[in-house]
Amino acid sequence: MSQAPRESILEPELPIIDPHHHLWDRSAPVPTLPPVKHDFERVVRRSPRYLLDELLADVGSGHKIIGTVFVECGAMYRADGPPHMRPVGETEFVGGVAAMSASGTYGEARACAGIVGHADLTRGAAAREVLEGHLAAGAGRFRGVRQSASYDADPGVLGPLARQGPELYRQEAFREGFAQLAPLGLSFDAWMLEPQIPDLIDLASAFPETSIILDHVGTPLGVASYAGRREERFGVWRDNIRELAKRPNVTVKVGGLAMVFPGFPSLLADPPASSEQLASEWKPYVETCIEAFGAERCMFESNFPVDVLSCDYAVLWNAFKRLASGASASEKAALFADTARRTYRLAI
Repeated sequence: MSQAPRESILEPELPIIDPHHHLWDRSAPVPTLPPVKHDFERVVRRSPRYLLDELLADVGSGHKIIGTVFVECGAMYRADGPPHMRPVGETEFVGGVAAMSASGTYGEARACAGIVGHADLTRGAAAREVLEGHLAAGAGRFRGVRQSASYDADPGVLGPLARQGPELYRQEAFREGFAQLAPLGLSFDAWMLEPQIPDLIDLASAFPETSIILDHVGTPLGVASYAGRREERFGVWRDNIRELAKRPNVTVKVGGLAMVFPGFPSLLADPPASSEQLASEWKPYVETCIEAFGAERCMFESNFPVDVLSCDYAVLWNAFKRLASGASASEKAALFADTARRTYRLAI
């Protein structure tokens, strides 16, 4: 793939808290790589290792990133012990990265100032054990959990991420586990696909005291059996977003639109898309979310390195800045830092 011309950084002094990125190391050599069957597999091929060095390179690419939030991705689980407690290993790993960053040795940005881990809430009340394990391992940085409900009857939509059955967030056992979050002061990140948003509306209504964050604007679809239907389904997505926004305990991460699932023309474009093209493609979704939730309940996210198939880190934040160009100073502060700071209770 050819390289896009390097863009000048827009508004380089605007403080940013990136509320959604991952860390992983999947670079162990494989004797024979299987053929790519889904574009999501290209993410790991392109970014097999994304640890502190790679994150710092992105954070230091020109925008004023003052802190980040790590979100679970199945990295560095414990190799032994009870299976339900193994995800605590990810929090232990990320806590070490956060401590390295907090030393100031690597610059002023505070990487992983907040940590979102994984817990299987379908264990019901017994899920409290792993939540308490995360809190102990997080050294004051653990903020909540994410358990993906992403599902579609067409397995080609999610490809290697098709691991979940339908209606997870409506299941009684899941909700019994979900009820453990608020008493511990923990929030919940929800990743699901656009047709599933009604499940989150129902969950948010049932637990108004629990802070819920919708990841990736609910993941619009334009691949597999949804190819060519993204615009057709926009009205359904919009109406569900407006209904979800009526629940004051919900905030939304505005991003993830560079993933494979929406199927925008910028995906794997050669040469890579400019921030102008990205802003144009994403505008209807971004504007709808900000109109429905207000800037104080929206936060731009990088979702790196997952979104690398459409753009690099600097171009992505330029696209968001173009989309927010008409916002007031207070609205920009919320979209780029203050909503994330408040939602994840960050001292940065």
